[in-house]
Amino acid sequence: MTTINKLLEVMQKLRDPETGCPWDVEQSFASIAPYTVEEAYEVADAIARENYEDLRDELGDLLLQVVYHAQIAAEAGHFDFDDVAAGIAEKMIRRHPHVFGSAAEREAGKVDGSWEEIKELERSGGDDASALAGIARALPALKRAQKLGKRAGRVGFDWPDRQGVHHKIQEELVELEEAAGTRDVARIEEEFGDMLFAVVNLARHLDVDPEKALSGANSKFERRFRDMEAVIAENGKRIKDFSLETLDQEWRAAKKRVG
Repeated sequence: MTTINKLLEVMQKLRDPETGCPWDVEQSFASIAPYTVEEAYEVADAIARENYEDLRDELGDLLLQVVYHAQIAAEAGHFDFDDVAAGIAEKMIRRHPHVFGSAAEREAGKVDGSWEEIKELERSGGDDASALAGIARALPALKRAQKLGKRAGRVGFDWPDRQGVHHKIQEELVELEEAAGTRDVARIEEEFGDMLFAVVNLARHLDVDPEKALSGANSKFERRFRDMEAVIAENGKRIKDFSLETLDQEWRAAKKRVG
């Protein structure tokens, strides 16, 4: 028995209505979806930490989620794990004609933009003909904004250069300030969202991944803040004991110490 077959058998037993685990039996696509997302983030975290033992374990947890969904689907008669594996294998072959295609396609090699063109052809056969079709609503908001802007740009709806995005951000900042003056929470939230969307489009024009950039900024802020906290605590003080002006000086010192 192969290891993947063993895993499939384990999941079948866990889901057995008579002898399986009561918790596993009662789960559905919707109830385990949050765990699937969580496991994907834990894979990314292990990669960022370069901890390959953890990465092995987290990939196993993520694979379990795939097997779990496939088992539920098989019980309902939709598809099974083999269908999932076959489907992704066929997709990868279809999207890599420079590797799996005809002799002429392999000779031509990889062509820039061909991946997106093939994906567009695949989407054109679906019910949703929009250029924005297939962008998952469950994506993190920054990543989804990036994809929406990129798709719109591919069909010509975009600023010609980043200067246009700069102007848009300034326009959104003015509108946000006007909204803030009204104290209308819904309007403020809407204008703040518009500003964030414009900033994400600037990231796209700069070829920067906004999710990665913000993650880096988060880590940098935490590193500096913790260092400042530690130094202040060593002197028997607390952050709230200091004025904002003094804290700014401490912050600048922390930046020099930890970068």
